[in-house]
Amino acid sequence: MTKKATNEQSDYDITAVPFTDIELEDNFWTKRILTNRKVTIPYGFKKCEEDGRIRNFEKAGGLLEGDYEGEMPFDDSDLYKIIEGASYSLRTNPDPKLAKYIDSIIEKIAAAQESDGYLCTWKTLHPDKSPSYWVEAGSRWHHLSMSHELYNVGHLYEAAYAHSQATNKRNLLDVALKNADLVANTFGPGKNLNPPGHQIIETGLIKLYRVTNDEKYLYLAKFFLDQRGNNEGHRLYGTDSQDHLPVIEQDEAVGHAVRAAYMYAGMADIAAIMKDRVFLKAIDKLWENVVKKKLYITGGFGSRHEGEVFGDNYELPNLTSYNETCAAIANIYWNHRMFLLHSHAKYIDVLERTLYNGMLCGVALTGDAFFYPNCMASDGKFKFNHGALTRQPWFDCACCPSNVIRFLPSLPGYIYAHQNDRIYVNLFVAGKAQIRMQKTTVDIVQQSDYPWDGKVKITLNPERTQKFTIMLRIPGWVSDHPLPGDLYHYLNNNSRAVKLKINNNYTAFEIERGFAVISREWSKGDVIELNLPMPIRRVLAHEKVEENRNKVALVRGPLVYCAECVDNNGSALDLVLPDTAELVAKKKKDLLGGVTVLEGNAINQSGEKRNIVAIPYYAWSHRGPGEMAVWLWRKVQ
Repeated sequence: MTKKATNEQSDYDITAVPFTDIELEDNFWTKRILTNRKVTIPYGFKKCEEDGRIRNFEKAGGLLEGDYEGEMPFDDSDLYKIIEGASYSLRTNPDPKLAKYIDSIIEKIAAAQESDGYLCTWKTLHPDKSPSYWVEAGSRWHHLSMSHELYNVGHLYEAAYAHSQATNKRNLLDVALKNADLVANTFGPGKNLNPPGHQIIETGLIKLYRVTNDEKYLYLAKFFLDQRGNNEGHRLYGTDSQDHLPVIEQDEAVGHAVRAAYMYAGMADIAAIMKDRVFLKAIDKLWENVVKKKLYITGGFGSRHEGEVFGDNYELPNLTSYNETCAAIANIYWNHRMFLLHSHAKYIDVLERTLYNGMLCGVALTGDAFFYPNCMASDGKFKFNHGALTRQPWFDCACCPSNVIRFLPSLPGYIYAHQNDRIYVNLFVAGKAQIRMQKTTVDIVQQSDYPWDGKVKITLNPERTQKFTIMLRIPGWVSDHPLPGDLYHYLNNNSRAVKLKINNNYTAFEIERGFAVISREWSKGDVIELNLPMPIRRVLAHEKVEENRNKVALVRGPLVYCAECVDNNGSALDLVLPDTAELVAKKKKDLLGGVTVLEGNAINQSGEKRNIVAIPYYAWSHRGPGEMAVWLWRKVQ
């Protein structure tokens, strides 16, 4: 039976250390977050101005004359997501000019809100005229499977939460709460029983619950989840919206991959807050299905372009893979929640692999070009990226760029967590953190050149000498698990062991749920040194993954590598990398923002000797379109 919600500060058993308590000093991520702040956020706002997303609010609010601009019913959400990312950026980098600009946009959003709280610009402007051929026109709440009315406001709630936390202002939060009250009065038992077609309102409502402690938002989130697959309440939308079975009966990830992962994140929130074991059991099964049968080596998922959906079990094509950037970000959200529920490092293993590969590939090093899908191979002909062979400056459907914008500023919040007397070190990112535990506060300084080097130095500075436990993640990729489960495995074992020092003395350690457990009295200046070996590893896929039979992928640490034509005599798909071919890692400071590449000997399909150069997957397609391959042949075919 579901327990009554509790209004504790942390509704998960484990508490993530907020990104506002962390100051990055990391060569890898600091550059990307800085680019997001200085380039991508203003670029996103500019695109919203140019493409009419902001004008739509002005028109709906009577500030301008004219028709709805755009061909997507969810264009409102892009502006909300950019506000969310900009708000997160403001928390760590105050910017009065940006704050004032956001306030000016919020005024337009508030003007567009109808008197009872309703907010959806295309419906307000022209309810009888749909912006898209696949959405039926009609009054509010009509065709909820595709109208995106509730999806839009879900992102509004997320943005309002971020903005209120960043500024202590209520201008956007009041808009969100007024709308959420309308939704709560409209939907629920004995009211409108239709769930939204596209999930996100569930996690948005939970953010409002956290701000207000008003349980109606929490129970409304659960109601929307409970309505999926309930044919007594509405006409089912089908698998595309995960509306084919009750969520607690679903054990295979199907349908639209982004919708699914947002739903799984919402289910995790309900499982944590309401101590709902039934929801927990369901998402555990779904996680097992995704990780063991439907996950790409990059951490991406969603194998089919048509419908942006999961394919069948083991259906993981390369050239036609979809791997939407939004899905990778949703996968990070979901796996972080799974870690907070279960305290197991395997969820961080998936999160990390997705972070450095499936997600990061979605935005160019310059911050102003984007992948919507992220393919695993390119022939230089199939225009996989919504009509393009390389990253595009924007999309009519701009969900992926705006999702990157909202995610990156919050990235430091995934590094650490704590529970009782335990501090979890999940990711290896250089910087300073302050961790407020029950009995003491601990300042941590982490130094590393990760992901290029596996040496990590952690200096602990507790307020006073005290006993507590450091849970230091030992990534699965160190041993024989590129990712949890048996979907992928290494060709050869890693003969090099993880080494751990405390105050310059080698220390034995036990592994618990993927973490090295170090319990002792800690004093100011105590130092942990972790050495994670980073040999080049060959990865093989499960034999049921047809396209990867007789193929190998290369990884080093958390990074997946690929061969790109520009480095390999103009071609990549004909490369053959024998199992015995030696490979070496070389630093290239002037290449692609500074990367470590893999070099060695190979042959082509004609048996001719070739040199091979592999670069990190996230960095491909910065030097023009052409062939690329993650999975390379092991033998001449």
